[in-house]
Amino acid sequence: MKIEIWSDIRCPFCYIGKTKFEKALAQFEHRDQVEVSWRAFQLDPEAVTDTTISAAQSMANRKGISLAESEEMHENATEIAREVGLDFHFEKAVPANSMKAHQLSALAKTKGVQNEIEDALFRAYFTEGKNIDDIPTLITIGASYGLSEADIRAVYENDLFAEEVKADQQLAYQYGINSVPFFVLNNKYAVKGAQPVDHFLATLNGVFQEMNPSSGS
Repeated sequence: MKIEIWSDIRCPFCYIGKTKFEKALAQFEHRDQVEVSWRAFQLDPEAVTDTTISAAQSMANRKGISLAESEEMHENATEIAREVGLDFHFEKAVPANSMKAHQLSALAKTKGVQNEIEDALFRAYFTEGKNIDDIPTLITIGASYGLSEADIRAVYENDLFAEEVKADQQLAYQYGINSVPFFVLNNKYAVKGAQPVDHFLATLNGVFQEMNPSSGS
């Protein structure tokens, strides 16, 4: 079973959705037959990294809302994240363009550690307050999962995988995707948003049954 997930590192519900999906996958009897890949979807491709303002102020500026409204949205996301075991610290988050993070994820895919890198990038942004547009930070994250400094530097020196990141976004638009997370199973079925664990599990079972109508489980 092939599952593609469109996501942005700066999207709190993408991290929450990933966590819920993985809880469902852990309960799925045929999880060894599932191949997961991550695709890029930048919610704000033109974002400018700014270490001088808070994530709440950045979102308020972008959405044209008050700082109080932005902070309330972050508080709500933090509470939802806590329910699935995630520890968000928006007060430490660094507003950053996510292109370099997606490029690192694309490199990680070629090395078989994409899911681990996605986790590390989400954790860096939402929990640890790290700048995901900072090359030394990304080198450290990549090295933790066996990616070489030389390979990572080459990505940024030569702008590798940038076209792949943009192509992921264009493919999303062709599918009609305009928000993330968005899960596509076997190029046929879709799950939009950070759905409950039971919903993900039911979808996995349903798709597997269609693939194996005589399996009975």
